[in-house]
Amino acid sequence: MQAFLNDPMAMILLTGALVATSGALLGTFLVLQRQSMLSDAISHSIVFGIVVVWLLTHAQSGPLQIAGAALTGVLTVFLTEMVARTRRVKRDAAIGLVFPALFAAGVLLLNLYARDIHIDSHTVLLGEIGFVWLDTMPLAGLEIPQAVVWMTVATLVNLGFVLACYKELKLASFDWQLAAALGLAPTLMFYLLLGLTSVTAVAAFDAVGAVLFIAFVIVPAATAYLLTDRLSLMLLLAVLVGVASTLCGYPLAVRLDVSIGGTMASMTGVFLVLAFVLSPRYGVLGHWLNRRVKYSG
Repeated sequence: MQAFLNDPMAMILLTGALVATSGALLGTFLVLQRQSMLSDAISHSIVFGIVVVWLLTHAQSGPLQIAGAALTGVLTVFLTEMVARTRRVKRDAAIGLVFPALFAAGVLLLNLYARDIHIDSHTVLLGEIGFVWLDTMPLAGLEIPQAVVWMTVATLVNLGFVLACYKELKLASFDWQLAAALGLAPTLMFYLLLGLTSVTAVAAFDAVGAVLFIAFVIVPAATAYLLTDRLSLMLLLAVLVGVASTLCGYPLAVRLDVSIGGTMASMTGVFLVLAFVLSPRYGVLGHWLNRRVKYSG
């Protein structure tokens, strides 16, 4: 087991697969609720939460940082809703106003008060998945990469949340008013979903950065959306697309000598394009074939 944990390639692939799985589990519901760009907003605004927690407690990692980031994610959504309710700007514009403000505030605080510590905007945005095997922690007599430990926890928590609240999440994604009428608390489900997105982003940012995390949250779910109308199958396909992007992206990055995380993110786009063209029902080719059969008949 320790030999497996000491294998750099295995740990990079395992970390990527865990991030892809945890992101897809949440991203599926964000895509269905047309809230996918909130993952982008949260992934940037957590910089503000991270630096505020450090200023208050000097904790660079651990439960306090996770809690602070989760609260920042909820704050991002709350401020977005508050701005949107003024009806002076649309919701997408409200997102564009709130998260740059929080991200900019976080970057300013980092540059003013935290220049000499291992927290910076570059780390949060880009990360470096190629080095995850170097940062280990003792657990059960083994030296395990911290990214693997925290992403395993995040994945299990997200999976437990989806399984426990599947009915509520499904109904809230397709019919918010009916879910509220039945007392299924769709607003609570929404905030729990975004809170877990914030927590997962914090667990992932040091290893893979916000950019790859956003790609894993949005693109595999959007790809699965083009392939099926069944929620359970969409969840499974989103996870498979994310994991496949990891497995294909790493050897390609090594062969081309380019960024591992960037190549993994690019592979999610490749799968999306393939689904957009080849999907039997919603793809460009499928539409063309259906029209040809219709007119020829």
